[in-house]
Amino acid sequence: MNLFPKLKSFETGLSKKEFIFIIQYLLLNMAHLNCLCIKDLSETYLDKINLLIESNNLRKDYSIKLIDDDLFLWCIASLNFTDLPSDNLSDVVDKDSASVKTLSLEQSAPKCSSKDLPNLYDASIKELQDGLKKNCFTSVDLVNAYIARIDEVNLKGPTLHAVIEISPSALKAAISADTLRKSGKVLSPLHGIPILLKDNIATRCEDGMNTTAGSFALLGSITQDDSTVAEKLRNAGAIILGKTALSEWANFRGFNIPNGWSGRGGQATSPFYPQGDACGSSTGSAIASSIGLAAATLGTETDGSIICPSNRNNVVAIKPTVGLVSRNLVIPISQNQDTVGPICRSVADAAAMLTIIAGRDSADNYTLSQPEQVPCYTDHLKKDGLKGARIGVLRHIFTNSTFNGYPDYVITEFNNTIEYVFKKLGAIIIDPADLETADELAASDSELTVLTFDFKYKINEYLSQLKSIPSGVRTLQDLINYNNIHADVEMPLGRDNQILFLMAQNTTNLQDPIYLNALNTSRNLGGRRGIDATLKKYNLDALIAPSEGFTTTPAAVAGYPIITVPLGFLPNDTQVMTDDDTNSLNLPVWPAPNFPFGISFMGTAYSEAKLIELAYCYEQATLNRKKGQPFKAAIPKSQLSDIVHRK
Repeated sequence: MNLFPKLKSFETGLSKKEFIFIIQYLLLNMAHLNCLCIKDLSETYLDKINLLIESNNLRKDYSIKLIDDDLFLWCIASLNFTDLPSDNLSDVVDKDSASVKTLSLEQSAPKCSSKDLPNLYDASIKELQDGLKKNCFTSVDLVNAYIARIDEVNLKGPTLHAVIEISPSALKAAISADTLRKSGKVLSPLHGIPILLKDNIATRCEDGMNTTAGSFALLGSITQDDSTVAEKLRNAGAIILGKTALSEWANFRGFNIPNGWSGRGGQATSPFYPQGDACGSSTGSAIASSIGLAAATLGTETDGSIICPSNRNNVVAIKPTVGLVSRNLVIPISQNQDTVGPICRSVADAAAMLTIIAGRDSADNYTLSQPEQVPCYTDHLKKDGLKGARIGVLRHIFTNSTFNGYPDYVITEFNNTIEYVFKKLGAIIIDPADLETADELAASDSELTVLTFDFKYKINEYLSQLKSIPSGVRTLQDLINYNNIHADVEMPLGRDNQILFLMAQNTTNLQDPIYLNALNTSRNLGGRRGIDATLKKYNLDALIAPSEGFTTTPAAVAGYPIITVPLGFLPNDTQVMTDDDTNSLNLPVWPAPNFPFGISFMGTAYSEAKLIELAYCYEQATLNRKKGQPFKAAIPKSQLSDIVHRK
């Protein structure tokens, strides 16, 4: 029997099973029958109902597999209908005969406007939370809607390959979140909100998901537990919807491997230009956030892996200070540069996410040096955040389009936004405010030295703690051997090198003077003599630059934060550069028409709150994200309204 609101009545002659079906439907869908009150719910039977839900005894149609006679009798005895319009109920339940004669549902739809069912392409976390609070939809509805959207564009249609897998536990988690909400418990602003994680962020084995960094070598591997960030999200009531695709090994296996490609995930591509290069390594996270395949996503960055793909996908992202967010059980590259950060459609959402995932963790010593109290970053969403702020413009190298490989149009729009937005918002502009170390840093190999040494040490450590791994790889050398043996899937033509793995394997240890000197050089060039010296010299609150190219490197080697916000879109006459390999090797292209680009705000360690103030003010004044859209086929059509109206 279909008991969704499109039916006008349930007729006489229901069996016991059908009657229980109705009761369960009523209990789970009070939002759709807001004229109905069920009173005198004893704790014993509430516990039984919760147990039925938690033990996954519900079918997709909200019927149940198991029910006991006592619960059936209780359902009969406890039904009371109050304040029911006379034309909405022809006959009430006959408690003695336990039959339902006619229960009209003509006026049972929730009292929600179309605004309460937001367009998932742009829906904010707050909008989703408001709809959940009003009972206009459930977390189950959200999960189903996002899964439908993923299904449309991930491996079908434009085949964006943004999501590498969906959690088989997502619906169960959504039911639990809805149950908690109905009991009056909302754990955080992320309660019941579906989130996607990059496929190098570990999740517990009970979820049934893999954590592979895009490599078949880690398929089926089991970690000790959730990563700390995954655990924090769960504790906040968020729903882990699945894992996003990435550049394999977070772009640290070899040189000239296309952004967004992995053996497991295939080639992820841009929703803004067919077969476009969406950058990496958090490619799938940026794509998924941009077109609404989840409410928000998490990415990771060593140098550019959050900021670059977010900049090319028209989204906001925060690459936090190294040590603000735990990296425990995140597949590593470097303990000195790795960090986890939110990729979202707005600064407000990114601030909400960062508030949840930030904090100390004994499993990551770097987090122990952060300030004791994590700010509530959403308190720093100030529309006048740029008023009186001293903003330095990074020019030398940073706005050299030839050096950075992007069109001059990016610089034109960057200059325009300084003149017509920043100044009008009351910012004090110091232009130029150059890094005196920019040339040194651009020419230095210190970062690569640090990363190769760190990677060997950290990946061996990660592999050694795995509870099980079907491929048997336990060291970096094992990974190298695995790739050689399975070159058909791990190193196909155009993706056929692992030079960085080999360079890392040839390093010694973290006491080697070569490593220590390189680490000191990087920190000096990016931090003490770089960003910090420039901020101090000009008495600045932050530095700005286009988000593409060299911009991420000083903050990366210093371990300092960056926020990127949408700035503009490349014009239709942008030349697309291709060669013979582009089609034969299925290589993504960039630059190309309609590609988004962003502006970055950077500061010193733990300056995220100030950067959020500046970025939010700029975002709200420009609303640049809304000034362009993906190509038509890349925008999923499935919406919350489809799921809700189908009930």
